[in-house]
Amino acid sequence: MSRKRTALIFGWVAWATLVAAPDALAITHGGQGLYGATNALLITKVMFFLLLFFPAIIVLFSFIQSRLDHRKHARMDAVKRRATAEEWKGGW
Repeated sequence: MSRKRTALIFGWVAWATLVAAPDALAITHGGQGLYGATNALLITKVMFFLLLFFPAIIVLFSFIQSRLDHRKHARMDAVKRRATAEEWKGGW
């Protein structure tokens, strides 16, 4: 993509953002968010969820990566065994 086209797209996005900003900032919900009124108990529960969620994701992704590494090494070992096997040497 050319620089001119990139600059044009960036300019249009910036212009649209600036035009839409007053409408977005004018809406008020009486201090409530999307979920509703927040209090200390709600914040505490959300933070405990996050404290459990991120380590669980890390453990899950680590498990997936270890299984994929195990498969990769098994495939590499199979290639080495095939390279040294007598039935695969030579030709007809």
